[in-house]
Amino acid sequence: MTTDTLILTLDNDAATARLGADLAAAAKAGDVFALSGDLGAGKTTLARGFIRALVGDPVIDVPSPTFTLVQAYEARIPVQHFDLYRLAGAADLEELGFDEATEDGVALVEWPERAAGRLPVDAIAIELAHEGDGRKATIEAPIAAMKRIRRSLDIRDFLDAAGMAGATRTFLLGDASTRAYETAAIDGLATRILMNAARQPDGPPIRDGKPYSRIAHLAESVTPFVAIGRALKAHGFSAPDIYAQDLDRGLLLIEHLGDGSLLDAQGLPVAERYIAAAELLAAIHAIDWPRDMEAAPGVAHHLPDYDHAALSIETELLLDWYLPAETGRAVRVEDRLAFAAAWRPVFAHLDGAEKSLVLRDFHSPNIIWRGERAGHDRLGIIDFQDALWGPSAHDVASLAQDARVTISPELERTIVEAYCAARVAAGYFDRDSFDAAYAIMAAQRNSKVLGIFVRLDVRDGKPHYRKHLPRIRDYVARSLAHPALDTVRGFFEHAGIARTKP
Repeated sequence: MTTDTLILTLDNDAATARLGADLAAAAKAGDVFALSGDLGAGKTTLARGFIRALVGDPVIDVPSPTFTLVQAYEARIPVQHFDLYRLAGAADLEELGFDEATEDGVALVEWPERAAGRLPVDAIAIELAHEGDGRKATIEAPIAAMKRIRRSLDIRDFLDAAGMAGATRTFLLGDASTRAYETAAIDGLATRILMNAARQPDGPPIRDGKPYSRIAHLAESVTPFVAIGRALKAHGFSAPDIYAQDLDRGLLLIEHLGDGSLLDAQGLPVAERYIAAAELLAAIHAIDWPRDMEAAPGVAHHLPDYDHAALSIETELLLDWYLPAETGRAVRVEDRLAFAAAWRPVFAHLDGAEKSLVLRDFHSPNIIWRGERAGHDRLGIIDFQDALWGPSAHDVASLAQDARVTISPELERTIVEAYCAARVAAGYFDRDSFDAAYAIMAAQRNSKVLGIFVRLDVRDGKPHYRKHLPRIRDYVARSLAHPALDTVRGFFEHAGIARTKP
C-alpha cells in the first residue's frame, strides 16, 4: 500500500491539541489513528484536542483511558479512545470491541505497538517525539487519507492568514454536493463560516464529449459563489460578506448570517416567512442582471443558460436512479426515447418564458430567517453557486414545493399568489405564461430531485434522503395537472411514477 509522510513542528501543548482538532476535521468513519511516542510525548493531548473537536465541546473532560483501556464518546462520528499500555495481549483487543468501533466510527489508539500487528494496515500512524521545547509529529498515512489531512491543514493555514490564528473549528454540515462547511470562532470576532469546496475535476464524458457537471452547468469552483454573492449584495440583498478567499484552493471565509429558519420549532413551514421569501424572489426577478459577474479583479463568472441540455440531463436522473430502484428493472432504450420525446415540447414551451437569475436551490435549508430585521434583509441567502440564467418561475417552484418540508396545496397557492401579487405591483406581469412555466419547472425540478435522493442513498450511502420521496412524488402529481405537461403526464402515468390529482 502506497503511503505519504508529513512532518510537523508543534511548539507547545496548544499546537498539539490544535493538530488533534485538525485531524478530527479530516476524519471519516472507519479511520484508525495510531498514536505512538514516549511517555509525555503528547499522545493524550493530541487525542483530547481530536475528541473535543469531533464532539463539538471545547471543555469536555477527556481523561486518559490508561486504566479503563477504552473510552467512548458520542459525536458527529462516534469516537473511541483506546490506551493499550496495560493490554495483557493483542488477542484482548477484540474483547474491547475494537472491530465494532471502526464499523461506523473512529478509533484513537495510544500505544499501538501493544496490539502486535492487529491494527488495520491502512491505519493513520502518528508518532510524537520531543524536539527542543516543543514536539515533532510524523504522520504516515495512505494517499487518500493524507489528502484529507493535508486539506485540513491547508484550511488551518488559510484561517491563520485571514486573522483567525488558533480559531476553534467546528463541523457545521456537508451538503448533498462535495462542499463542506465549518464554523470558525475566536475571541473578539463574530463566528464565521468556512466554506471548503475544492475545485472538482471533470467526470467521465457522458454526452457529446462532456461530463454531467458541464452539461448541467454545476459550479466546480468557488468563483461563481463569490461573483454571484457580490452581485446580490450590490443590489441590496443579504448574501454573506466574504472576509477572505482563495479561489485556487476553493476556500472562503464568509459571514455567518444566523441560524433562523423558515420553519418553526416543530419543523413546520411558517407561512409568513415563506411569503416574505416569495416577495424577495419577486424583487430579484425585477432586476436586469448582468450575465458576467466579477469575483476578483480580472476574474469574472459568466452566468450560463439553463438550456435544454441542462434541463434534460437533470430530468434523466429519474431514469438513471429513481425508476430502476422503484421498479427493480433496468430502464430500456425505448423508455429513454419516450421520456425524451415527452419532455421535448415541454422544454420548447419555456423558450418564451420570462428569464432571470435562477438561484437554483432556493428552499428552506438555504434561506436564513432574521426576524429582528426589516424588509428583504430579514432573509439571508446562502446557496447560489450553481445559479443560471433561466425561467424565473424555477425558484418560485423550488420555494413553494420545498423538497425538504411538506408544503400543503393551500400554502403553495398562498406562496405563489404572494409572488405574483408582488410582480404585478412592480409592473407588467404575464400570469398565464408564468403559470405554465411554474408547472413545467416544478415537474422538471422534482423529477431531478427524485433521482438525486435515490442516488444519495444507493451510491453515497445516505438512506435518510429516501424519507422525502413520498413528498416529492406528491409535488410531481400536482405539477403534472397543468395542460402544458400533457405529454410528460402520459409518460409518468404509464410508468406508474405519479398519478395526477383530480
